[in-house]
Amino acid sequence: MLKRVAVIAAGLIFVLAVVIATRPAHLHVERSMAISAPPAVVFSLINDFHAWPSWSPWEKLDPDMKREISGSPQGKGARYSWSGNDQVGVGSMEITDSSAAEQVKIRLEFKKPWEATNATTFTLVPTTQGTRVTWAMDGENNFGAKAMSMFMNMDEMIGKDFETGLTNLGAVAEATAEQQRAAALQPAAVPNAPAAVGGAPVAGTAGAGAGSAPAAQ
Repeated sequence: MLKRVAVIAAGLIFVLAVVIATRPAHLHVERSMAISAPPAVVFSLINDFHAWPSWSPWEKLDPDMKREISGSPQGKGARYSWSGNDQVGVGSMEITDSSAAEQVKIRLEFKKPWEATNATTFTLVPTTQGTRVTWAMDGENNFGAKAMSMFMNMDEMIGKDFETGLTNLGAVAEATAEQQRAAALQPAAVPNAPAAVGGAPVAGTAGAGAGSAPAAQ
């Protein structure tokens, strides 16, 4: 009897392993959103990790999260590392390529709660109203990731965070663009004219032209 149970259990485990192995080997998550701000403004918020706390969907999940920004100040070579609670885990990002106002590519590495390395790409396309931003992530599913995908919809779970991040990014970019437009409409400061002393004209101004009284001899 026990032998029969063991054979059945082994068979079920084998079937489960086969099912898991046939799950998709590639992970792709993508979300897009229209933002009413110029590509240059949106790009500056993505290309500089110092700006990420203002819009990243994960920043508020752990107020005590430790962050470290290193490498280049912005663009290619900039690095961002984090360590926090179970919701944010431990990992790092590095900008591997950057095209002004067009695209930012990032190498995303998770260390905890699981290990994975993915490629993240932000693509910016100008529109009549501003910018259309596409946030995409690609990676390879190992056996563990395939098993997880049987119980969790990774596209839905990660995509929800992308949607929140794009909404935040849009709000910050649009506010920044509005501030820039308001500053551009401010009149330029006009230098003050030289002040007259005691009502007498300043030297080099009116009174020194033709018709002036001759100087006393």
